[in-house]
Amino acid sequence: MSSSRPFVVIAEFRVRPGSLDAFLDLAHDDARSSVAQEPGCRAFDVAVSESDPLTVVFYEVYDDRAAFDAHLETPHLARFRAGFPALIEEERPVRFLARTLSGAEPS
Repeated sequence: MSSSRPFVVIAEFRVRPGSLDAFLDLAHDDARSSVAQEPGCRAFDVAVSESDPLTVVFYEVYDDRAAFDAHLETPHLARFRAGFPALIEEERPVRFLARTLSGAEPS
């Protein structure tokens, strides 16, 4: 494991009406595969906005930028990339952050 701060990725999508279930199926495949198959992926959460149920946010945590770069080359991300464009109205700009504290860590 890297001694650098965890690398956080936040991706946000506005899904087409009637396409949420299909989008979530693709998203869940990518998320589960990332956590199970990528040693550098610490977490990959898929969340739906309470105020706008067609807005879906990914919260991904990697050991470092190199682990995220490795994620970009995976078959499961390729499946997601191939399937999601027809299901969304908008892909919002991806945000990259360095995590300074996890709620799971003791203070």
